[in-house]
Amino acid sequence: MTQLPINVLFLCTGNSARSILSEALTSDLGADSASGRRFIGWSAGSHPSGQPHPEGLAELERRGHRTEFYRSKSWDEFAEMETEMDIVVTVCDNAANEVCPVFPGKHITVHWPAPDPAHVEPLAARQKAFTETYDLCRARIEAMLALSADELSDKAVLQAIADLPA
Repeated sequence: MTQLPINVLFLCTGNSARSILSEALTSDLGADSASGRRFIGWSAGSHPSGQPHPEGLAELERRGHRTEFYRSKSWDEFAEMETEMDIVVTVCDNAANEVCPVFPGKHITVHWPAPDPAHVEPLAARQKAFTETYDLCRARIEAMLALSADELSDKAVLQAIADLPA
């Protein structure tokens, strides 16, 4: 995988929490990765919730990310785009078990499951769940950004990232 930038699409059912966190992390950390490659994060859902979860946006802001341009969107938008995805990552078990649309180009699809923090109660526990989910997503994305070009083209290597601790 030598093209620049490397486009990574994160899929989840609602596109409100895990996939939005992953999109932000990939775009921000991958803008100037140590490998010299540029990564762009994207996210979408099979049944988008209509808006990013407020606690997810708060976690991103707390960690220094800008959030004003994130929105919940359907994965159908990406099936119609001219931008080709290099890596497609499902982050929830529901999305992993759904039939995804056909995206343009040749890409690797992997599953990096993460618990859904959006429905945790009470509020303090939900905030903690968002922090833990952010940390998990960040660890995985940092591992992906550190891969060599050959490793980025290897589905087994990308899938193994799912087993990394946060």
